[in-house]
Amino acid sequence: MARYSTTVQSNKSREEAFAYLANFANAAEWDPGVVSGEVLSGEPLGLGTTFRLMCRYFGRQFPLEYRIIAFEAPSKVKFEANRGSISSVDEIRFVTVSEGTAVTYDANLHLSGFLGRLMDPLVALAFQRIGGKAAAGLRRELNA
Repeated sequence: MARYSTTVQSNKSREEAFAYLANFANAAEWDPGVVSGEVLSGEPLGLGTTFRLMCRYFGRQFPLEYRIIAFEAPSKVKFEANRGSISSVDEIRFVTVSEGTAVTYDANLHLSGFLGRLMDPLVALAFQRIGGKAAAGLRRELNA
C-alpha cells in the first residue's frame, strides 16, 4: 500500500478550508495528478456525495469515482474510491490554529492482486512524488 500524509497551514478559516476541500471536484485545481473533477450526486455536499476525478498516473488517464464516507463539518471529511484493482481512501482533517487552519491530508492507495504486490514499491515511490506536488498545490490554493 502507498501512503502519503502531510499537514499544510492555511490562512483560511476552518469552515472555508473545509468547504473548499469537501468538494473533491476541486482537486483538479491543486493536485497535478487530477486532470478534471465533477460532482456526480449529492448536493449539498454530505455523506454519500459522489465525485468523478479523471486521474493521470504513469502517463495514463483513468476515472476514479469517489464517495464521501465520513462528513463531520468542519472537522473531517473522508473519501473512498474503488476501481478494479485500485482502492483509494483520502482523509482530510481541519484544526483551527492561531494563523488560520492546519489541514492534514492522509491518502492511501492500494493495488490488489499479484501485479499490485509486485508494483507496490514503485507505486509507493511515485505516490510520494505526486503527493509532494499535490501538497504544494494545496498550500498554494489554501493561501490564495
